[in-house]
Amino acid sequence: MSYGVIHQFKGGTKEQYEASVATVHPSDGTLPPGQLYHVAGPSPDGWTIVVVYDSKANWENFRDSVLMPSMQRGIKGGFTAPPEEAGFEIVTEVNA
Repeated sequence: MSYGVIHQFKGGTKEQYEASVATVHPSDGTLPPGQLYHVAGPSPDGWTIVVVYDSKANWENFRDSVLMPSMQRGIKGGFTAPPEEAGFEIVTEVNA
């Protein structure tokens, strides 16, 4: 079952997003293994990222082996604190 994640970085900026994603995503511009969809943009109180993974297990693997270790080490020019996170099992998906 697909799994969705919403990250809200309060006070986050486009520049921080670009530095962070350049560090945690593959350098060839593809998505991490299992990630099906990625959108991001400014929100009233910072920066929001929404991703869809093919499974919760693949999300957790990316989070635990790539995202959080990178953030804990610090990403030059990137987000300075972990996001507020909401995750959910996707039961309905409609594509245009």
